[in-house]
Amino acid sequence: MTIKELKKLISTGEKIDVEFKKSENGLNKDIYESVCSFNNRNGGHLFLGVMDETKEICGVNPKKIDKMLKDFTTAINNSNKINPPMYLIPEVYEIDGKKIIYIRIPEGTQLRRLNGRIWDRTHEGDIDITNNAELVYKMYARKQSTFFVNKVYPNLGLEFLDFELVRKAKKMAASRVDNHAWADMSEEEILRSSGLILSDPDTGREGITLAAILLFGKDSTIMSVLPQYKTDAIYRVKNIDRYDDREVVITNLIDSYRMLMEFGKKHLNDSFVLDGDQSVSARDKILREIISNILAHRDYSNAYTAQFVIEKDKIYTKNSNLPHGHGELQLNKFEPFPKNPPISKVFREIGYADELGSGMRNTNKYTKLYSGGTPTFIEDNIFEIVIPMDNVAKLQVGPEETNKETNKETNKETNKETNKETNKETNKEISNKIINIMEEKPEIVINEVAEILKMSIGGVRYHINKMKKAGMIEHIGSTKKGRWIVHR
Repeated sequence: MTIKELKKLISTGEKIDVEFKKSENGLNKDIYESVCSFNNRNGGHLFLGVMDETKEICGVNPKKIDKMLKDFTTAINNSNKINPPMYLIPEVYEIDGKKIIYIRIPEGTQLRRLNGRIWDRTHEGDIDITNNAELVYKMYARKQSTFFVNKVYPNLGLEFLDFELVRKAKKMAASRVDNHAWADMSEEEILRSSGLILSDPDTGREGITLAAILLFGKDSTIMSVLPQYKTDAIYRVKNIDRYDDREVVITNLIDSYRMLMEFGKKHLNDSFVLDGDQSVSARDKILREIISNILAHRDYSNAYTAQFVIEKDKIYTKNSNLPHGHGELQLNKFEPFPKNPPISKVFREIGYADELGSGMRNTNKYTKLYSGGTPTFIEDNIFEIVIPMDNVAKLQVGPEETNKETNKETNKETNKETNKETNKETNKEISNKIINIMEEKPEIVINEVAEILKMSIGGVRYHINKMKKAGMIEHIGSTKKGRWIVHR
């Protein structure tokens, strides 16, 4: 580390990976808390002889340096104090005529304790998380060599999966690549080759993994092993206190991707741009990257509901995350980490995603082509992507902001039909009839409702959209296999 580099680090002040200690004549007791925290998180830089509030270099007493170095190395090698012990080499530098001690703490491969306590690092400093079971679990998850989605369910056989989905994925992969490896494989062989059938390391029994269930599981299977799993898609432009349109997605990842793509396409105008000499849909490219991210890279051990939100001036996604850093990611410095490799592998095979790390570059590229803005990627316990929309917001479409191309049926047909039908029956009467039908048959589709009520499909859709906005009903699951929930 050069003097110039040290000064630059000091000038930025304390943050998640930089800590200052005055330590003029001896070691502060909380020095070891910072060492343990940095090692448990992402590593960091510890400066002794620097004021924490002013960033002023006060220096350490030159006569005390040898003892401080000896005390420090002795303490971190003592398993009764820090366990497992550490081996670090403090360095002494002279800056502006004053001595400082610099210690670089690497990111540890295993969890460490200080005097039996577990410490973690945040933007606010060092925190004792010993009694916070969720934070301790997350730390173990970051350190472990396996992944939560590799959890094996030996008691769940292949019948708990929907093999029609596996066959669908097989066709998608084969259509993208000639002589794809999956083309001549059986459904079970595809699962095994993708690491979706493994042996339980504790019992040795074989079974399908959580990743297999999320990708190809029946809805009932998914809910039985991961009841908190869902993705909330929201369109909020006019009704900013609530929403204009909403869809709660709780089905398998293959259909979830399709449903979220359809939701985005319904509410965002298309914009074809030149990518080299090819005309491409910038909107679809952006949606592909951000939707595959919230599905493939989510921390599924966390009950946090993933969000896909479209607002007047931006699109943003949020999903739970096991962070390998904190703060805004920079494209030129970003180092991708695999989050759920089995899910990512299947997504790549069927064309839902590309190689690791490409999503951030592609999102940045197509956002600039789409709206002229620059997307933001924020790494934390909740990973967030923000796509600015200032230049295209006025082009957005939705249930009540339709244009000629996107909603011809609901613009032309519903206005005619609903005006005629509401002369005979009030909107309330129609709504009550729809509610009664949905309570009697929750899995019914709009076409069947229209047939029962002797109304046009556009007319029924018009009333259902109004009822959804009013919070009277909501649809959960896929279009074909989902169900209606009535809120009276």
